[in-house]
Amino acid sequence: MSLIESQEHRDLRTAVAALGKRYGRAYVTEAVRDGRHPDELWAEAGKLGYLGVNLPEEYGGGGRGMTELAIVLEELGAAGCPLLMMVVSPAICGTVIARFGTDAQKQRWLPGLAAGTLRMAFGITEPEAGSNSHRITTTARREGDGWVLNGRKVFISGVDVADATLIVGRTEDRATGKLKPCLFIVEREAPGFLKSPIPMELAAPEKQFELVFENVRLAGDALVGDEDAGLLQLFAGLNPERIMTAAFALGMARYALARAVDYARTRTVWREPIGAHQAVAHPLAQSHIEIELARLMMLKAAHLYDAGDDMGAGEAANMAKYAAADAAVRTVDQAVHTLGGNGLASEYGLASLLTAVRVTRIAPVSREMILNYVSHTTLGLPKSY
Repeated sequence: MSLIESQEHRDLRTAVAALGKRYGRAYVTEAVRDGRHPDELWAEAGKLGYLGVNLPEEYGGGGRGMTELAIVLEELGAAGCPLLMMVVSPAICGTVIARFGTDAQKQRWLPGLAAGTLRMAFGITEPEAGSNSHRITTTARREGDGWVLNGRKVFISGVDVADATLIVGRTEDRATGKLKPCLFIVEREAPGFLKSPIPMELAAPEKQFELVFENVRLAGDALVGDEDAGLLQLFAGLNPERIMTAAFALGMARYALARAVDYARTRTVWREPIGAHQAVAHPLAQSHIEIELARLMMLKAAHLYDAGDDMGAGEAANMAKYAAADAAVRTVDQAVHTLGGNGLASEYGLASLLTAVRVTRIAPVSREMILNYVSHTTLGLPKSY
C-alpha cells in the first residue's frame, strides 16, 4: 500500500466528482422533499460502472476492490449527493455473493448489482439484539429441500427499492443443537415478508423499515454460502460495511468543510473576511486534518480487505469508521457554526447533514462497541460482558 494515491485512483476521483457535481446537494434535497429516491444518479452511476467497480469482471463488474468503491462513495458525498445504498447493495451484498454465492446466485444477482438495475438490502439489526449479534432470534428451519424463515428486523435501509434483502438468520446445528448465523436471500414479493416504514427524524432519501417474516418459505438455494461457515461469511460483509460507512461520513464532511471554507473566505463582517480570524480558521483547519487522517485509515482498511486479510481489515475498518464518524460530526457542526444563521438555511444544504452524520456514529456499529473491539482484540483487555 502506497501513501501516495495512484494516478488511476486520482482519475477515478476526478470522474466521479464530475458526475456528483452535475447532480449536487440540491438534487438530493429535492428528492427528500418529494419522497423519492435518487434513481437518476443511481442509474447513471451504474451505467458508468461505478456501482460495480468492486465486483468481478465476469459478472459485469470492474474487477477492482473496496478501495475503488470507497473512493466512488466518498466523492459523491463530497459533491453533496452520497448514495447510502452503495454501502448495502454492492459493498455488503455484492461482496458476500461474489465470495460465497453459488454460480447460479452470482449469475442471478451480480450483473444487476453491478449495473445498478438490481438493488439489495441487508437485514441484521433486531429490536431485542442491538449490537449483540449472538442474540439474533430470526431463525430458519429446514423443511424438505427448502427453509422456513421467521423473525423480525428493524432499521433496514432501502427495502422499498430493493429487489431482495440479504437476511442474517440463524439455523440449528444438527450436531450440537446450538444456533449459528447464516445468510439468506429473501426476494421482495416472498409471501409472509412484511415491510413497514419507520418514521425517522432524518432527511435522507433512503427510508428505514421494520421487517417481519411470518413462515416465509425459501427455496434451498436461498442460502448463501456454507451453512457451517457462520461468522466467516457474516464478517465478509460487515468489514466492507464499516469501510463504506467511513467513506459515506468523509464525503459529507468534505462537502460541509468546502461550504464553510468558501463562506469564510468571502464573508466580510468587519474589514477582513471572517476566515482571516483564527477563531474561525483554526477549527476548519483542524477539521481538514481529521478528515485526512480518517481517510488514511479508511484506505488502509480497504487495502487490507482487498488483499484478503480479513482479520487485519476488521481492526482497521472499525478504526476507520470510528475516526471518520467523529471527524464528520465535528466538521459539520463547525461548518454550521461558521455560517451562523445561514448554516441552518436550506440554501447551503448543511443543516440536514447534522442528523445524517450523527447516524454514522451510531450505525452500523456504535462507537462504544468499536472501543470494545479494540480494547479486547488489539489490546488484549478482558471483556465486561
